[in-house]
Amino acid sequence: MKSIFRLVVIKNSFIRKFIHWILSFLRSIPLLRSIPLLDRWLLSELIPPLLFSIAALSTVSLSLGVMFDLVRKIVESGLPFEMAFKVLMLRLPSFLVISFPMAMLMASLLAFSRLSSNSEIKALRSIGVSSKRLVCSALILGVFMTGLTFIFNDVVVPKSNRAAESTLRKGLRVAMHSDYGSDIMYSRFGKIVNPKNNNSKDGLTHLFYAKQFQNNEMIDITLLDFSTVGYTQMLVAKKAFWREVEAKWEFREGNILTLAPNSTSTSVGFDSYIYPLDSGPRDIAKLPKDANNMTISQARKAQRLYKQTGNLKEERRIKVRIQEKFTLPMACIVFGLIGSSLGSKPNSRTSQGQGFGLSILLILSYYVLSFSFSSLGVTGTLNPLIAAWSPVLISLSAGGLLLLKVDQ
Repeated sequence: MKSIFRLVVIKNSFIRKFIHWILSFLRSIPLLRSIPLLDRWLLSELIPPLLFSIAALSTVSLSLGVMFDLVRKIVESGLPFEMAFKVLMLRLPSFLVISFPMAMLMASLLAFSRLSSNSEIKALRSIGVSSKRLVCSALILGVFMTGLTFIFNDVVVPKSNRAAESTLRKGLRVAMHSDYGSDIMYSRFGKIVNPKNNNSKDGLTHLFYAKQFQNNEMIDITLLDFSTVGYTQMLVAKKAFWREVEAKWEFREGNILTLAPNSTSTSVGFDSYIYPLDSGPRDIAKLPKDANNMTISQARKAQRLYKQTGNLKEERRIKVRIQEKFTLPMACIVFGLIGSSLGSKPNSRTSQGQGFGLSILLILSYYVLSFSFSSLGVTGTLNPLIAAWSPVLISLSAGGLLLLKVDQ
């Protein structure tokens, strides 16, 4: 394994030429010439393993996450090869976002470990360069990768994932619409009125479900109305349209079943029926189901929508996901600090294989920590802001302690 890893990194002339071309291009930028010589040298040591780590991690994760599934669809479902390749490229940005922080950890750990094993860090310390000064280059690169990850995660990934889904459905000859949605569920909370004394209490008033949403049309709808104490009304319809002018829903070809307190029931059929429900079902249907595929503006819109309807659990979940839009890129800075601190330890001789194993262990630890705090935020145990940022602050503190120990 070690020999194969070394062969890929060192002896692959194409990768070496590509990295050399990138470094030559960066050196030609006038702004970068103003960077201190020490930082330019350290960045030149960090960038090659960073580029290789991004390429390697993205290739592995893309193969495991998408490629095998696409090969099965090519063989079993007749998906055209060119469509499968297009889907693969469109899914690449979502895996790059995951690879950037991990690559930052591997690059900083391997680069600083090599410098330490060659006694170059010891030589720098002998002329008064502290460990804190050395890791500044890794932090600068981490800040750049944080910005790049944020742009990819908020701008590129949501669009590319939607395009990938559209291309896949087209290749499989499955109907796809611009505003396609399925299994739309909407809960509305408000005042439940008691007709006997006109008193009211807060609670769930409506539960809306539609099988599909196509071309601004809901299909196969079931609506439960609990807004009156003792009465339950169920409306079932084949289609429904949102009427913008009246701000109401028009249901077509359905029935209304009403259950009264005295256990009697009435059923009425209709061809068209106007119902005073807000536009929440339509707004939810147009949002991506996965909050990770939403942009920040879409997530904030979803948060306002859930807040208006009184769905506090979904509101908390979206709040956590919004904060994670910022904390996910911050992992680049976290891993840059931890990797450079570990690699700067005196007489550090971490090999490429050992560095890879240590990186995987640290990455798993960080994401387990993030998942745990995220769950506490969704359940309401912790404030969403605290739940999302605690793993970052804890990891930065751990990296700072490692850096202090290196200087001792």
